Amino acid sequence: MIFHITEQSIWSAAQSSGDYRAPSLETEGFIHLSERSQVLWVASQFYAQTSGLLLLGIEPAQLAAELRYDTVPGHGTFPHLYGPLNLDAVVQVWPFEPQANGHFVMPS
Repeated sequence: MIFHITEQSIWSAAQSSGDYRAPSLETEGFIHLSERSQVLWVASQFYAQTSGLLLLGIEPAQLAAELRYDTVPGHGTFPHLYGPLNLDAVVQVWPFEPQANGHFVMPS
């Protein structure tokens, strides 16, 4: 399973439209994803004081768009989805709120 952090409002809009398009798809050409071991680092770097978040669990074998693993200089290799995320590839959705100290914990 791979993961994506998003805002509840963006995920709700995807439910209406039939597919998920993160803002980065328009600005960078892909949707940022993470391996399990990368999720907490991404959350602390980019979402530390953000509420209203969800963590999407995605089954890579069900993706309709191209999945690539790209090197992020200084940070390793990350999965990126080069197209919209088809909703049937999302197999789990968890609330993903920072704790009082701003840190995140992976859902069980």
